[in-house]
Amino acid sequence: MTYVVIENCIKCKYTDCVEVCPVDCFYEGENFLVIHPDECIDCGVCEPECPAEAIVPDTEPGLDQWLEINSKYASEWPNITRKIDAPPDADEWKGMPDKAQHLSPNPGKGT
Repeated sequence: MTYVVIENCIKCKYTDCVEVCPVDCFYEGENFLVIHPDECIDCGVCEPECPAEAIVPDTEPGLDQWLEINSKYASEWPNITRKIDAPPDADEWKGMPDKAQHLSPNPGKGT
């Protein structure tokens, strides 16, 4: 089992999860974070830290698309190891449904 970042993170990109990760397995896109599936040690400390409830165990049903997205971008985007400010409009996007079309393939800055 590993954890996976899902649609709820898009345009919210809170990084509270990054701060608590003991193995630095988060990677940063322009408006989304992903977890590297081969680096995650399944400790689960990130899941309760996410204000957008965007981190779930990969054992939940219907995650194939998000597992693929996490795996793909974890190998392309820069590693992020420190908490950064969320986008100014993150709270407006929090809880909004159907955000997948807003996922940017562009990398973030990393830390």
